[in-house]
Amino acid sequence: MMVVLGVILKHYGIIGQAFVDQSSILVFKISLPVLLGMSMIRTDIATVFDPATIASASLSTLLVFVLLTLTAFVFVKNPRDKGVYVQGAFRGNLAVVGLALCVNLYGEAGIAKASIVMSILSLVYNILSIYTLTTTLTDKKLNVIAMMVNITKNPLIIGIVLGIMINLLHIPVHPVLMQTGDYLGQLTLPLALLCIGATLSFSDMKGTKTVASAAVIAKLIVTPIIITSIGYASGFSPMDLGILFLMSSTPTAAASYIMVKAMKGNETLAANIIVMSTVASLLTVSIGLAILKSFALI
Repeated sequence: MMVVLGVILKHYGIIGQAFVDQSSILVFKISLPVLLGMSMIRTDIATVFDPATIASASLSTLLVFVLLTLTAFVFVKNPRDKGVYVQGAFRGNLAVVGLALCVNLYGEAGIAKASIVMSILSLVYNILSIYTLTTTLTDKKLNVIAMMVNITKNPLIIGIVLGIMINLLHIPVHPVLMQTGDYLGQLTLPLALLCIGATLSFSDMKGTKTVASAAVIAKLIVTPIIITSIGYASGFSPMDLGILFLMSSTPTAAASYIMVKAMKGNETLAANIIVMSTVASLLTVSIGLAILKSFALI
C-alpha cells in the first residue's frame, strides 16, 4: 500500500522528484544503515547466523548469474546491452523491498536473519555487477582492489559491520542513542516504499524492448524458482526458505540504474527493467507466497 500511496502522492504533486532524491539519500546513507545496525546489536548472532543459508544463497546467485550470462547471447543482440540485461535480471532490491517483505512475514526475527543474508548477498551483487558491466561496457581491465575498496565504503555494509562489532564486543550503547537509532530506523521502510511508488513511470514502459521483458521474467520467475528449489532440496527450515524466496523474488534494485548510467550504458533499458519488475513483483511475489504456503513449505 505504501508503494501505491507513493504513486498517488506523486500524481497529485504532493511529493516530487526533489523529495525522492533527498529521501533516497537519507534512506541509503543514514536510516537504512542504522536500521540494519540496530538489528544486529539486538540480535543473537550465534542463533541467526546460518552458514548453510548464506552459502546456498550466494552459490545459487552465482549459478543464476552464469546462466544469465549465457542466455544474454540469445536474447541480447547489442553487445553493450548484455551486462545491463544480466545485472537487471539478478540484482534484487534486497535492502528495501526484501527487508520489507521479510518484516511483513516474520517480524523482528525476519529483519535479523534477512540482514545477515542481505549483507553477504550485497557483496556478491556488487562484485558480479561490477564484473559484468566492466566487461561489456568498457575496455578497461577489472581492478579488483578498487572494487573491494568501493564495497567496503557501502553504508549498508558499514552499518551491519558496526552493529555486529558492538554486539560481539559487548560495547555499551546509551539508551538515548538506542532510542534515536530506533527513530531513524523506523523512517526507512515507509520512506523507501513511498519513493519507489513516486519513481514509477508507466509511460516509460511503452517502448520497452524484448530484452527488458526477458530480464523481468528471469528476475521474478526463473531466479526465485531456481534459488528456492535449491533451498528446499537442501532441507531449509520454513522460515529460512521463506526468507530465501522473498530475497530472490524482489524487483530489480534501483542501484543497477545508477551503475549503468555512471558507466554510460543503456540507461533506458536499465530503467525499464526496474519499472517493469517493480510493478510485476506485486503479483509474482503474492503468487509465489500463496504456492509455498499451500504446500506448507513456509
